[in-house]
Amino acid sequence: MKKILFIFSLFLIGFSAQAQDVKQEKKKKNAKVAFEVNGICGMCKKRIETAALKTKGVKFAIWDVKSHQMNIILDERKTSLETIKQNIANVGHDVKDFIATDEAYNSVHPCCKYRDSKIIEDHKGELKKEKN
Repeated sequence: MKKILFIFSLFLIGFSAQAQDVKQEKKKKNAKVAFEVNGICGMCKKRIETAALKTKGVKFAIWDVKSHQMNIILDERKTSLETIKQNIANVGHDVKDFIATDEAYNSVHPCCKYRDSKIIEDHKGELKKEKN
């Protein structure tokens, strides 16, 4: 009876170890992700890309000023998309599901106030998509 219990225990341990390996395989080493980030100018671009690149696990980050498209390559084993979005919001830029706090938004340069329609107009509207 002890032998059967011992063999069964080894079987369960082996099965659970195998299940953990399968879970880790789902996280990609070079996951490509794209999402929208609000901003208006070249200074915004630098701030947004720097915030993303300072996140451990982010290998590549580029933000397009005109389309507001953020393209990232990240190691999902080291970070999550939510962490990256939160870091971008922490420097004052809105991301879907992660709105920058008023304190963070107010810390950006006056020409980077993408929530202000007058600033958007000053940039001739070509660098900022209007919110619906």
